[in-house]
Parts: sequence; structure tokens; C-alpha cells
Amino acid sequence: MVANSGNDPVYDIEGGLCRGPDKPGGEHPALPRHARLPINRCNLPPAILGGLTFQVHPAALELDGLGNLHKPLFALLDDTDDATLRAAHFGRYMEHHFHLSTPEDAGFDGGQKKSRLRASYLRVVRGWAFDAESREAAVLKGWVESRFGLSPRYHGEPLREPGSAAWQRYVAMRAAGLYATNGLEEQLDLLYAYCQYELARQFPQRSHLRLYRGVNRLVEHETLSDNGQGERIVLLNNVNSFSRSRERAGEFGDDVLAVDVPLAKLAFFHSLLPGMLRAEDEYVVIGGLYRVRLVREV
Repeated sequence: MVANSGNDPVYDIEGGLCRGPDKPGGEHPALPRHARLPINRCNLPPAILGGLTFQVHPAALELDGLGNLHKPLFALLDDTDDATLRAAHFGRYMEHHFHLSTPEDAGFDGGQKKSRLRASYLRVVRGWAFDAESREAAVLKGWVESRFGLSPRYHGEPLREPGSAAWQRYVAMRAAGLYATNGLEEQLDLLYAYCQYELARQFPQRSHLRLYRGVNRLVEHETLSDNGQGERIVLLNNVNSFSRSRERAGEFGDDVLAVDVPLAKLAFFHSLLPGMLRAEDEYVVIGGLYRVRLVREV
């Protein structure tokens, strides 16, 4: 553990929880090809950001072109010291930039369902929180697939083969979630960028957070290695819910996994915006390979 002057750990990684190089085979497998796309829309390729080395030695992830497009927003945030006020600035910016309350200003002509035009990043986030297999969840998983190049592994059922019936159902749900909306994936881009901005301001010396995830039927999860002592390398779905509280995570599964998650792989979290997520201590994590420790077992 490395500490800063405020005794707040830069890493809260136990010795042995995340260690070793990201090499194919053996104890350190590479991110499988079937779990990633050949390209993405950020500054690091999927094979890198989805691998074990990234978990231990993360770097900032930047979505293509986003910073230049929204410079006025981040300049305003830079001049605002209060986090609550920054959240208000962000909400107003999203409202005006994407015409969330005035869809006619974004081209609505009356021939479309107005409810779809009002579909926003907040609806996606809340839909995900309510049901991780919903249409909104499919949109979120598709956004991660597009931007970070990490393929979804589960949506109502395992997604193992592109073109399969299960895959087609997922694609259909994603398309239905995006249909007749106003830049919905671009809204999620900006939500991620704002999340990363806030994490950098709130945790300037920290690179990871220790998070917990309750799971059922652990044997069905994609495990690439298991040392037999509670430590595993697992391939997580491309989007996952975690908690900062071990006890809270235990309410959602028979087994609880502890994971040191790079801040760069947090898409959003419960206190980022007022009332955004009802679940206390929920953190939404971008997937890939992770070294995890089983901290509670039935």
C-alpha cells in the first residue's frame, strides 16, 4: 500500500490480490479475442484496457473527440469548487445541449413517439439499476461495446457467439432502446467523462477503489484461472454493478467477490448526481479481466 500525505491510500490493493503480468496462458491469460472487438473509440485498444495489466497499472481512458467538443462545460467545472454545484452545472448542460425537455428543437416533427425522444442518459441509468437485463441495460452494454470494444458476455442469457439467437435478441433490444432517441450514446459519453472528471477531483491521489460484488452460481462465471485459495481471474460482463460496502454486496448473492477496480473503469456511481441511482453505494464498472478474491462463500 502506498499512502499520500493524508493517509488515504493511492492503491487499496492487498498484496497478492492483483499481481503478475498480463501474458497469454498459464496464470496470466490475455483477454480472449471473443470478448473484444478489433477497434473501439477511445485512446487504448480493447486488448489493453480489458486486460489484467490495466487492472494493476491503469491509465486514463479518453473517448475520441469528447474533450474538444465540450470544452465550455469542463472550463465551467474547473471554476466551480463545490461538487453539488458542479453536478447542477452538468445537469443543466445536458438539458440544453441535448434539448432533453424541448425535443422539437432537436428535430421532433410530431411523427415520432415523444416518449422515445425524451429517453435520456438518466432513463438508461435508472433502467439499468431496476433491471440489468432490460432494454436500457442493453443500450448501456452496447455503449460499452462501441466505445471501449468490450463485448457483452450476458444479457438475460449467456452471449457466447455473435449471430446466435441470444445475440440477436440482445442486438434487437439495444436497437429498440436507441430508436428515435436524441444522441443517447453521446449522452452516455459525456456522463462517463463527467464521472472521470469528478473522480479525479474527489480522489486526486487514488488510482483504485476496493469494491464488492455479490454473485450467485459462481461456477457459471467465466473463470480463466483459480488458485484454489479464493483468488481467481475472471472475465466479467462488459458492465457490472458493484458496491463499496461488503455487507451490502452480500445482500445480492451467495458469494462475495472483492475487486480492486481502476477509477478509469467506473462508468458512474450512486452519488455522482443527486437521485441518479436509488441503490446506496452502487458503482457501475466497465468489465474485462479482473483478479478477484472470494471474501464470502456459502
